[in-house]
Amino acid sequence: MGKGRLEAFSDGVIAIIITIMVLELKAPHGEESNALAPLIPIFFGYVLSFVFVGIYWNNHHHMFHAVKRVNGAILWANLHLLFWLSLVPFVTGWMGENHFAALPVAVYGVVLLMAGVAYFILSRYLIRHHGKDSALATAIGKDIKGKVSVLFCAAAIPLSFYNRWLAISLYVLVALMWLVPDKRIEKVLQE
Repeated sequence: MGKGRLEAFSDGVIAIIITIMVLELKAPHGEESNALAPLIPIFFGYVLSFVFVGIYWNNHHHMFHAVKRVNGAILWANLHLLFWLSLVPFVTGWMGENHFAALPVAVYGVVLLMAGVAYFILSRYLIRHHGKDSALATAIGKDIKGKVSVLFCAAAIPLSFYNRWLAISLYVLVALMWLVPDKRIEKVLQE
């Protein structure tokens, strides 16, 4: 079956996720600059999560340009990814409202980890459906960057109970790794 409805649905869900996150940013009660101070952790969490959701949207978009069709298993794998991404607004708000306390930081990491695992599963189903010699399989290759990202998120979860700022640093590092444009799929599709 075609991939158009899956892409449109995914784009809509991701747009809603970003909208929910921004609606959680409440205007301060006061006109002085110090009224913004309590919002700093909430805003930082929003920016970090916005970047992560944007990275997933960008990579999802590129991945589906490299494939031609989907099947039922791929639809469910995509829903699995969207489920974990849909939890990002909740864990972002919880983490920010509690000034990056250990448990919310750890749960944030669980959601990032599971989204990474879900994305990996989705990519494997797409490769299986299109073949090991497909453009997507060639572009993804061994996916070292994806595996390192999942490993960093997994390490940050228990680390958050010992040093939450180090755990957050790992999340930021993962985001920075993916902010550098990944041209693998574009390169393969141009060849």
